[in-house]
Amino acid sequence: MGTDDEFPFLLDTNQDNMYIHLIVDMPIHDDHPSNALFALPCACQNLRRVTRLVTRIYDQELRNAGIEISQFGLLTALAIVGEANQKALSAGFAMDSTTLTRTLALLRKQGWIHVRPGKDRRERVFRLTEEGKRQMAMAQPHWQAAERRLRKALGPSVWKQMQATVTRVTNAAAGA
Repeated sequence: MGTDDEFPFLLDTNQDNMYIHLIVDMPIHDDHPSNALFALPCACQNLRRVTRLVTRIYDQELRNAGIEISQFGLLTALAIVGEANQKALSAGFAMDSTTLTRTLALLRKQGWIHVRPGKDRRERVFRLTEEGKRQMAMAQPHWQAAERRLRKALGPSVWKQMQATVTRVTNAAAGA
């Protein structure tokens, strides 16, 4: 059993209902316009929430280019590596295959990626098309605007801390 510092909440399952009792004072985030954010005692829930909020910023900016951040990320990865099969893309993004398949199908339908057979009949290899490169170039200023919005909201020192922390958490979770 962990200490209160490790797990700042207690699950009470001795009754017919389950209750979560917070052991430490976990403030509600006052900077949210409606003060609606819950104090969540779970790292996963907090990370999922921050991901949704940050995704919203990027999608708002990228909407002007007709693309979402998940699509832009895949195009960027293909621009960097040249070609990749679905297994490599799935591993590189730590993304489940079903979600990746849907996104790749949409990119292909838009004409932004090309697919060819791989070494065996099940493998497919993806690469950017010229249209995909044009789409990336068109989306780049919008992505930069999202980056600026987040940087401004965080400030320079928190921005750097966030980048380092995200890398550490990603590496720790991948090895856990």
